[in-house]
Amino acid sequence: MERMSIEGAWSFTPRIHSDIRGDFLECFRAGELREAIGHGMELAQVNCSVSRRGVLRGVHFAEVPPGQAKYVTCVSGAVLDVVVDLRVGSPTFGKWEGLVLDDVSRRAMYVSDGLGHGFAVLSEQATVLYLCSQPYTPGREHGVHPLDPEIGVDWRLDGEPVLSDKDAAAPTLSEALDSGILPRYRPS
Repeated sequence: MERMSIEGAWSFTPRIHSDIRGDFLECFRAGELREAIGHGMELAQVNCSVSRRGVLRGVHFAEVPPGQAKYVTCVSGAVLDVVVDLRVGSPTFGKWEGLVLDDVSRRAMYVSDGLGHGFAVLSEQATVLYLCSQPYTPGREHGVHPLDPEIGVDWRLDGEPVLSDKDAAAPTLSEALDSGILPRYRPS
């Protein structure tokens, strides 16, 4: 597990064992995650998203507490996976960092409670799995607009991204801050 520039975000690049049959890897190890983040991640739900090129999902976050931590990997294709610090009072508030997750490196990203998460599909199609610490609860789920220039994510997409109606109508970071829906920073 490697710490990313935003506190609470980690990347993991597994060791891939290849032979004439193909590849084998351990894409998630609870003990290694616990050692890196200082606590375990209870698994409450596993999501699978299959999307075509140009789809942009996010930036999503859940109310804290209880929040919703995510461990994300791309099992087919390639995505730019992005974490955005939405925690009011954090030294990196409003900053983002992205990693390419794909079916070659098999890298994964861990996103702590209170951080925003989104991804853009870079390949013709991509299948993304994410392990979640809490189940999806519509009344606690929020988002900020993924194209907000104040955040300035470079999604690496050619042309206009394909957004859900909900993501297209999401507030900007400033609007979300003014409305009081953003989580508060809790130093670890």
